[in-house]
Amino acid sequence: QVQLVESGGGLVQTGGSLRLSCVVSGRAFSTYSLSWFRQAPGKERETVGAISRNGLNTYYTDSVKGRFTVSRDNAKNTVYLQMNSLKPEDTANYYCAASTRYYIAKESGDIDYWGKGTLVTVSS
Repeated sequence: QVQLVESGGGLVQTGGSLRLSCVVSGRAFSTYSLSWFRQAPGKERETVGAISRNGLNTYYTDSVKGRFTVSRDNAKNTVYLQMNSLKPEDTANYYCAASTRYYIAKESGDIDYWGKGTLVTVSS
């Protein structure tokens, strides 16, 4: 059984930083494409960023480019989301997701496994 457990969420002021972590268990970590999604109250879930199986390719939604970085440590079975220069509009539940697709998983339909989420709140 595959499990994804996020951590690192919390309350931060505008302009601050947070690093989210997600530990993936249950199957060879390197076989997953990994993604971060977020969902704000009253809004649809959106892709934040994603990273390929080998870590060489990444994707970011336009609103976070230059501020957020997705990385992975295959030795620790962990994927990270470093978030800098946070804005109030970044406030949301952030979800880690894993895909067995060979390509970077940008869409919810590509995801095979989801974490339960961690809340990030950015105060103005």
